[in-house]
Amino acid sequence: MPKPAARTQSSRSAPPNAYDDAPDTDATFRRIAALPDGPERSTLRQEVVCAWMPMAARLARRFRHRGETFEDLKQVAQLGLVKAVLRFDPALGTPFPSFAIPTILGEVKRHFRDDLWVVHVPRRVQELRGRVRSAGHELSSSAGGRTPSAAEIAAHTGLTEAEVRLGQGALESFIAQSLDALPGSSEDSHPLADTLGALEPGFDRVVDRESLRPLLRALPECERQILYMRFFGEMTQARIGLQLGISQMHVSRLITRTCARLHAQVTADAPDRRRAS
Repeated sequence: MPKPAARTQSSRSAPPNAYDDAPDTDATFRRIAALPDGPERSTLRQEVVCAWMPMAARLARRFRHRGETFEDLKQVAQLGLVKAVLRFDPALGTPFPSFAIPTILGEVKRHFRDDLWVVHVPRRVQELRGRVRSAGHELSSSAGGRTPSAAEIAAHTGLTEAEVRLGQGALESFIAQSLDALPGSSEDSHPLADTLGALEPGFDRVVDRESLRPLLRALPECERQILYMRFFGEMTQARIGLQLGISQMHVSRLITRTCARLHAQVTADAPDRRRAS
């Protein structure tokens, strides 16, 4: 009975994520492991990094449509490659591609997760954003470009509609939009800066009135009555004097003195109000 043919190296199934053009650096890693720290070991590591640079660039290219320049992505992927080379231990028996590729991809994903958000978004919301974004692309492609609803995305992902809306809200938190940008495509659109609110001048008047209210209550009856007739009743000083039986000059002195005292009290209390607010 003939013996079964021996399995050759070429007939073995390739490991997951293997690449046909991956450089063979196994022998170099064995030499690195046998050397002490020093210039020769550093030189060999640099050779491995240079050999794997094209692979790092290829992995970075997967993320080129996510709002980051390819050159920046390539640098991040190369950083992940350097970390993989420094940490790799051939004695553990794991092939270098199986260790390096997840390390490089993880470094790029970490870059997107931690360094590019213009608004701080919790990790859970970032994950929801990724799932909602991917599901939106898949459903839109299968529906001829139609934007899927929150209910459709929820059914597709197994999320609740509230979670989908939370993830959709984070879609705009990744990249800041310029205040000079024109929302929409119509010719009548105005820059976003024109939609920003301005400081309402009436707010200061409200604060002043509320600050004066207890001070006015504490005034003597005569002074409070004079201020009311002058500033709320719009009466002249002469008419106030006739009604109260005092001279117009005396009314003028009372108004000036009372207003100066109120101003001094409000000014003195301003730092306390600011601290309280």
